[in-house]
Amino acid sequence: MEPVTLASERLVLRTFTLDDADEVRAAVQDPDIQRWIPLPAPYGLQEAEDFVGRYVPGAWHDDTEYTFSARPREGGPLIASASLHHPRSGTWEIGFYTVKEHRGNGYATEITRTLAHWAFTSLVCTRLEWRAQVGNTGSRLVAEKAGFTLEGVLRAGLDYRGTRRDCWLASLLPSDLGLPSPAPYVPVPAPER
Repeated sequence: MEPVTLASERLVLRTFTLDDADEVRAAVQDPDIQRWIPLPAPYGLQEAEDFVGRYVPGAWHDDTEYTFSARPREGGPLIASASLHHPRSGTWEIGFYTVKEHRGNGYATEITRTLAHWAFTSLVCTRLEWRAQVGNTGSRLVAEKAGFTLEGVLRAGLDYRGTRRDCWLASLLPSDLGLPSPAPYVPVPAPER
């Protein structure tokens, strides 16, 4: 797929370019991002250039991951990064980080809802998943505010630099956003009381 540009109420979401490498490098120096996302350590300009110049366009080309930078609609600094990845049988997974200086403003929730709508209307997505290490309460709060339903804990569900970690799993369905699903869904009936 060729990269697309999306817009939300306050933000424009577009693919990264080589011009973004220094901002990416600076953003991921944040200990909170490094605590929860298994990025290379140390993460220098070379790693950022490889990410924006090789990895991101290659994943778009291969239809395996669609990564976006988020900036104010009127232009300005990098606010966040988000991606839809690991497509399988109509299910995609969402991941994101917000640059430290921009946390607490609802940007991650806005981005998550925008990408969910795009996934459900353009990618034939039937289920969107969110995963995060148990303890990453900031990410969990974003998922819950975006309408995801927490489904539980996956033991050893995430790889973090060669170590398996437990993770929370939540899902969002098209119907949660009032959208039709590309495939019928028959939920388990509620137990009788």
